[in-house]
Amino acid sequence: MIETAALFGVAAAALGMVLTPGPNMMYLVSRSVSQGRRAGLVSLGGVAAGFGVYLAAATAGITAVFAVVPGLYLAVKLAGAGYLLWLAWQAVRPGGTSVFAPAELPPDPTRRLFTMGLVTNLLNPKIAIMYMALIPQFVAPEHGRVWLQSLCLGSVQIAVALTVNGLIVLGAGGIAAFLTGRPLWLRIQRYFMGTMLGGIAVLVATDRARPMPARRREPLNM
Repeated sequence: MIETAALFGVAAAALGMVLTPGPNMMYLVSRSVSQGRRAGLVSLGGVAAGFGVYLAAATAGITAVFAVVPGLYLAVKLAGAGYLLWLAWQAVRPGGTSVFAPAELPPDPTRRLFTMGLVTNLLNPKIAIMYMALIPQFVAPEHGRVWLQSLCLGSVQIAVALTVNGLIVLGAGGIAAFLTGRPLWLRIQRYFMGTMLGGIAVLVATDRARPMPARRREPLNM
């Protein structure tokens, strides 16, 4: 039996992560703006599949490997932080563009849109940390099957993430239309996203939490 506090804790953490800029948001917005809502929703399907891979790994206990090999987790964490810093630089560098700015991108077929959504999510350091170090904190072995608790809590995260990302996909075109012709707003959005990405990268790199077998401990400060 999962405590209500654990469900709300995972939901709150998932909401906080999905509302902050990251690889998933940037990819979904860019495809929605350049190719329309259908392309965005297909890409979101790939993102959902990526969540499914992480959920399957967590349910099977594969992510517990990072608790046994801390150096591997550290390498993944630093690589993820570096990736976020690179995205931050792409947003704020001279000549950079906002993800909401209309851009001429070659139309991709459905399979490629789905695959890129999947790969983008699998390489997303925020999601990796969620399943490696955050969700296990809310799993209590004394409350029953660990795999079932992991499955339920992971499903909560997926539901929150897909709902918010779906709304982002549906609203991206409208936001882009509003910002078109307003270069100041586009610049503000670009620097805001870059600052957020850089801040998240620093938090990821400096956080002292480590993955651990399923048991209670204090939540990550992220």
